[in-house]
Amino acid sequence: MIVITESGVLMSSSGTEIEVEGRVARRRRRNREALISAACTVMAEKGIDAATMLEIAQLADVGAGTVYNYFKSKDELAIAVLEEMMHDLALQIEKQTSSVDDAARVYAFGIATVLNEATNNLNWKQLLYRSEVIADALYRRMGPFAIRDIRRAVEAGRFNTPDADLVWRLTSHAIVGASLSINAGQLAGDVKREIVIRLLCMNGMGADEALALAPAI
Repeated sequence: MIVITESGVLMSSSGTEIEVEGRVARRRRRNREALISAACTVMAEKGIDAATMLEIAQLADVGAGTVYNYFKSKDELAIAVLEEMMHDLALQIEKQTSSVDDAARVYAFGIATVLNEATNNLNWKQLLYRSEVIADALYRRMGPFAIRDIRRAVEAGRFNTPDADLVWRLTSHAIVGASLSINAGQLAGDVKREIVIRLLCMNGMGADEALALAPAI
């Protein structure tokens, strides 16, 4: 049996509080999701600098001032957009590698996919120059997936690294730096597979083994 206390909290018959998303919380969640989706569309078309909070609010169908109830600045909203894109990409990678038993191969495919996305996807390229926050966002949002795969590869004897967290942090920064250099024309695009090989070597692999593991990009 479920009862409602005088303060409006739902309680089970055992006295356990039941968390229920109220109308206000639902509205806030929907508004935030709508703003991130609208910002992704507008920023992809115009770039971060040219996009305005007003047109983002209009596309999200919320009041102009409402945006600032969720994001203090356009930069903060841009970071939220990027983080959602990163998480979505991590889920795509997980789906595409669901039938792969070799965790090292899953990880190799993942970092190759991220590098390819950062150098080809317009949304990523327009946000990439904000490198002071992107590497940290990449570390946090894709980290649970990447660190898990590194640890599984270590357990399987494929990788030899004592600190999966440190490796992924270094890898996140390396991917951002390399992608910026490729997009700026400082590195040739055909060097991407070599970058993946070197990043795999950070896990204690030899160059020949990493070469065999790195997917074509």
